[in-house]
Amino acid sequence: TVLYFEGDRHMAYRLLRAVKNRFGSTDELGVFEMREMGLTEVSNPSEALLSERPRHGSGSVVTAAMEGTRPILVEVQALVVPSYFTSPRRATTGIDYNRTVMILAVLEKRAGFALANKDIYLNAAGGLKIVEPAADLAIALAAASSFRDRPVDYGVIALGEIGLAGEIRGVAQAEKRLNEAARLGFTRAVMPKRNTYKIKKVNGIEVIGVETIREAVQSVLGDLEQEL
Repeated sequence: TVLYFEGDRHMAYRLLRAVKNRFGSTDELGVFEMREMGLTEVSNPSEALLSERPRHGSGSVVTAAMEGTRPILVEVQALVVPSYFTSPRRATTGIDYNRTVMILAVLEKRAGFALANKDIYLNAAGGLKIVEPAADLAIALAAASSFRDRPVDYGVIALGEIGLAGEIRGVAQAEKRLNEAARLGFTRAVMPKRNTYKIKKVNGIEVIGVETIREAVQSVLGDLEQEL
């Protein structure tokens, strides 16, 4: 068995990840918190990671990341500000930089956001690293929310991979992700329309199927033509 113990020493949470296991499943994740008495298991990591999420701030969107067979809700934060540099800055923490640059380019080209003269900062709150494409839509919506300085509704969760043509592609294990969101009180899910045909109804969640990034932005922030 091979285990990786991850975490920034400045963060409260530590991650124990199984990457090789001859006698069990791999890519499983345990979340621990450093306290006065030492490491303590976090039995509900989704709730812990979202405990300090602001209620009315722009640039905040939640997604559900799969860690092995376990869905964990993570807050994606974005800050879009005017740039005073020759080359505007793009900085990420806990989110793949190259994929972020691609998502921002699609947001500009396919949804009409003027981001070329903006500094953009993106962060996965709580110290968790997001590596799967299913978080693409949350990244794009967080950036759009900050650009327009308009909060996304607190009860919204976003799932979906973004293609270069601006299409929203399906994600794996969508129903499991939605069940975790419903358990924590989320009421709306913006996700690929393709997934909506396959999943069963999840109690308490209104599922909004979208096919393009433009449609997704309009579903949570309103008409694009009014402010762009």
